[in-house]
Amino acid sequence: MGGGRLRNRGLSEEEKALWDKVAESVSPLLARRRRRKAAAPAPAEPLTEPVHDDAPVSAASPTAHPPPPRHPAPEAPGKPKAKPSPTPLAPIDTRTRRKLVRGTMAIEERLDLHGMTQHDAYRELRRFLAGAQARGTRMVIVITGKGRSSSGPYALGGEERGILRRVVPQWLAMPDLRDVVIGFDEAHTAHGGAGALYVRLRRPRHLTIEIDP
Repeated sequence: MGGGRLRNRGLSEEEKALWDKVAESVSPLLARRRRRKAAAPAPAEPLTEPVHDDAPVSAASPTAHPPPPRHPAPEAPGKPKAKPSPTPLAPIDTRTRRKLVRGTMAIEERLDLHGMTQHDAYRELRRFLAGAQARGTRMVIVITGKGRSSSGPYALGGEERGILRRVVPQWLAMPDLRDVVIGFDEAHTAHGGAGALYVRLRRPRHLTIEIDP
C-alpha cells in the first residue's frame, strides 16, 4: 500500500464466515466460566458454639475477665441475747395449807428473823435456804415478826416497824432464788399468821445462789 489514506471497507464473505466461527468458539467458553463460578460453594464460615450467659468462660479466652473479688457482707451487730425468764412462783395451794394446819404435812425447818437488821436478815435467809435445800428439805417457815413494837430487845435500830415483814417476800421473789424457792405464802394464824411465811423449796439439784460471808 502506498502512503494513501486507508478507507473503511466491509468484510468479505470469507471474513464474515471466519469471524462467526471465532465468535462461536468464544461464547461457550465464557458461559462455562460463569456457570462454574456460580456453582462454586461459598466459603464455609467457622463454626462457633452459642455462648450462654451461664456457661463458664475459659481463662485463655481474650474476652474472659476475672470475677471481682467477693468480700463477705459485714455482719449486723448482734443483739444481746435476752436472758430466759425466771420460773414463775407457785403460791401455796389450799390443799397444802390444810395439811400444814392439820399437821399431816410437816414444817421441817424454821428460821426466825425477828429482831435482825435488814443486812443480817438478808444474809441469814439466803444461808438458811441454801442449806435447807441441800439437806432435801421441802417445807420451811420463815418468821419475820409483825413489827408491832419499835423498842425493846428486838428493835430494828430506828428503822420503821414491820420492815422485815415487807422486804422478806421481796427477797424470796428474787430471780436468783427461783432455783431454790417454788413459792411462799402467809402462814396460818396457828403458825404466826402475818408475821410468818410458809416457803416451799425445790428438790436439791445444785447450789445456784451466792451466800454473803
